[in-house]
Amino acid sequence: MLIGSPLKRWMYRGGRPHGLARLLNRISAAQFRAGFLVPQTWVTLEVPGRRTGRTVSCPLVVVRLQGREYLVAMLGNDANWVANVRAAGGDAVLGHGRRERIHLSEVPVDQRPPILRLYLAKAPGARPHIPVDRHAPLEAFAAVAAGYPVFLVTRLESPAP
Repeated sequence: MLIGSPLKRWMYRGGRPHGLARLLNRISAAQFRAGFLVPQTWVTLEVPGRRTGRTVSCPLVVVRLQGREYLVAMLGNDANWVANVRAAGGDAVLGHGRRERIHLSEVPVDQRPPILRLYLAKAPGARPHIPVDRHAPLEAFAAVAAGYPVFLVTRLESPAP
């Protein structure tokens, strides 16, 4: 691991990315969007900003569980991309080598625990931000599930602009 947990928490203090985190997120978003030397599950989410309308890009990890795909907000309900997705009615674009139109539907809290556990197994960068050990029982994830939005990804037929 190149960046330790305390530094990762510091980079996102107050639930928002600060200086170094913003720079690293821009680099990661471009790399994930291109699909260059990253796993298929590392993607860039593009969604219109709720205030400016300009496209906001965010690097994320897709979790696949029982044939479905999910996006998880490691910073919780106050994550900027979550507010933008909600304002856009769930419509967004996912990029990894190519861009696809998607629709995101929020997963009910009671269905989030297994997704959150798998997410922590697949996204080590999220571990410092979610206060549960990735090996913990589902009950531990159920206790924090309301604070971490999970979205079901539905890929749409028409290509992204």
